[in-house]
Amino acid sequence: MSEKQPSVWEGFKAFLMRGNVVDLAVAVVIGAAFTNIVNSVVKGLINPLVGAIGTKNLDTYDSCLSDNCQGEEGIRILWGSVLGATLTFVITAAVVYFLMVLPMAKYLARMEARRKAKEGAQEVMEVTELEVLKEIRDCLCV
Repeated sequence: MSEKQPSVWEGFKAFLMRGNVVDLAVAVVIGAAFTNIVNSVVKGLINPLVGAIGTKNLDTYDSCLSDNCQGEEGIRILWGSVLGATLTFVITAAVVYFLMVLPMAKYLARMEARRKAKEGAQEVMEVTELEVLKEIRDCLCV
């Protein structure tokens, strides 16, 4: 009494057609496109604004920990690169939050409020119906 095992190909197709795999693939593609937009904003807007103070290329900002940092010698702290990556992260997080997370949270809260209002109205209707039936019963008993 052996049951037929699904083939590897059928299992693979079932795996690919699961909703979360497709959603994940879409998220990765959108994330890659979104990364290009954010990088363009940082390079085209933020870096020139920072460049008004110093240089447009944040990678040139560094500090030297050793006595001599000429050429390849010495120990350099590339804090400009860290600053650029941090700005990219903060901008990405702000855009995701304000353009995606916050509107979705407000939408879901509105939908939940509508659902609760609908349930509340249904409960009032049921209570009112019960009261009417009690009144009819009381009238019939008299």
